[in-house]
Amino acid sequence: MKHNKGFTLIELLVVIAIIGILASIVLVSLSGARVRARDAGIRADLAGSRIGAELFYSTTGGNTYYGLCSSLQLAPYLAGKGAPGVNYVCESNEQSYVIGVALSSGYFCVDSRRVVGDYLGPLPATFPGFVCP
Repeated sequence: MKHNKGFTLIELLVVIAIIGILASIVLVSLSGARVRARDAGIRADLAGSRIGAELFYSTTGGNTYYGLCSSLQLAPYLAGKGAPGVNYVCESNEQSYVIGVALSSGYFCVDSRRVVGDYLGPLPATFPGFVCP
C-alpha cells in the first residue's frame, strides 16, 4: 500500500486561517502603538520649542516674545504640525507665550513659565493670560 507523506488541503487551509487571525490581531495592536509614537514625537518637538522661544527672546534684546509664533526660530519645532489632523495654537505677547497641540487624547501645552504637560479635553482656541492651565 502506498503511503503519501504531506499535508492535506484542509490542514493547509486551517494553518492559513490561523496565521491570518494572528496577523490581524498584531495589526490592530500596532495601530495603538503608532498613535502613541506620534504623540510622543509631538511632545518632544513642543518641549524643544522652548529653546526656540528663548532664542527668539534673546534675539529681540531679551525684552519681548511678540511675534514668536511667526518667527523662524520656532518653525523647526512646528514643522509638520499643521498637517491634516494635527492642530496647534501658538500665542505670544511681550512677556509670555503659550503653545498647545492636540494629541490623540487631550492636548499638550508649553508656556513661558516653563510649564510643560498633558491636559485632558479639547485643544482650546485661545489660552487666557498666555499660560497653560
